[in-house]
Amino acid sequence: MHLPTALRALRSTNFRRYYFGQTISQLGSWMQSVAIMWLAYRLTNSTAATGTIGFLALIPFLFVTPVAGALSDRVSRRKLLMVVQIIFFFHAAALAVMTYTGHMTISILGAFAFLGGTLSALEVTTRHSFFVQLVGERADLPNAIALNSANINATRFIGPALGGLVIAWAGEEACFGINAVSYLAVVFQLSRITPKASGRIATGQSLARDLIEGWRIALTSPIILPLVLIVGLVSFAINPYSILMPAIAVETFGKGAELHGVFVSAVGIGALTGAILLARRENVRGLARWVVITASIAAVGAILFSLFAGMQNTAMSIVAMALVGMGLMGTSATVNTIIQTVVDDDKRGRVVSVYSTFFAGGAPLGHMFAGWTAAKFGAPLAYMLLGGICAIGAAAFAVNLPNLKRHLRAAYLDRGIIARPPPGSASLAASDTNTEK
Repeated sequence: MHLPTALRALRSTNFRRYYFGQTISQLGSWMQSVAIMWLAYRLTNSTAATGTIGFLALIPFLFVTPVAGALSDRVSRRKLLMVVQIIFFFHAAALAVMTYTGHMTISILGAFAFLGGTLSALEVTTRHSFFVQLVGERADLPNAIALNSANINATRFIGPALGGLVIAWAGEEACFGINAVSYLAVVFQLSRITPKASGRIATGQSLARDLIEGWRIALTSPIILPLVLIVGLVSFAINPYSILMPAIAVETFGKGAELHGVFVSAVGIGALTGAILLARRENVRGLARWVVITASIAAVGAILFSLFAGMQNTAMSIVAMALVGMGLMGTSATVNTIIQTVVDDDKRGRVVSVYSTFFAGGAPLGHMFAGWTAAKFGAPLAYMLLGGICAIGAAAFAVNLPNLKRHLRAAYLDRGIIARPPPGSASLAASDTNTEK
């Protein structure tokens, strides 16, 4: 199949089938995420409550993803994903029934959020480590990761806006019901996939020792450690937009679920733009510098949104949220791409789980901080403070960038991503700066 460079991973039948099934599921998931936050705010009229629900939905990533990574290095990733998707179906269906019958309370919603977060931690970690088994050529792996980000963020653009309309028309339970049905698309496509061998080897170690080894590799690596630190900080500072939006839409702009959905969709527009730019890249060279740029864009977007929201300027607030999306997606997808490029196949699940732990695990801490700060000082000021924290993190990463680039060059040489200079040419150290161009 002839496809443009930006879509080259779709040449693989396995990846193409999974990709289209995941697109349908992601639409439902974004509708549900908006509905859960809106339901939490409707039940309590409290940003502290929405922050707590966001915390419960994401805190499982801190302790489930490491186990999920070790598990995905041991079992069939396809079968594990199928089991998780089926449980997701029943989870969303139960949410719909409880909400429709009027039995939903904030405590029950918190329990659903925690269970959903636990399932998501299993699914996200396994999905990321599964891509290498779906693409026909290993060189297409960075493109597959970028296309996955494009998929998530294209649906982020459509799903929340659609969710806001559905909530206004039929209530939150309709979003939950639609999401339940959407999981069946992934199950169907997974049943049609025959993935490549995973490259796993029997370590002879317990699950706990495998888990510890993955963290040891990540936290002692001069490449992986700074990458997971920056992605964790950006997640902590930027992801709380999701729990602040209901309050900002109602209290700052005097609007309802429709504007909430528009703001979240604006994040998707920006994120999709960033994903397309990443997908168009032919290789991973230059991505370390891109992390600095995207983290800075996220910080600027958060600060500008806070300023424009305070002025009740809807149009410019939407533009600022698009910058937030571009920066957040760009940082997470770029870090994921670099890590998956340098990690060995037999350790992929465990090391990717460290990335997932920092990215998704930073969010619940940010949600709690944002929720309680917003309750005291207002949602716009809380997000401005978080934008400042993100800017400090981007600056710190930029200071360490030359050291990171030196280690990346050595890793890229080992994997044949860049050619070794012929004997007698300029020294390796002298040519370091060319790696990131």
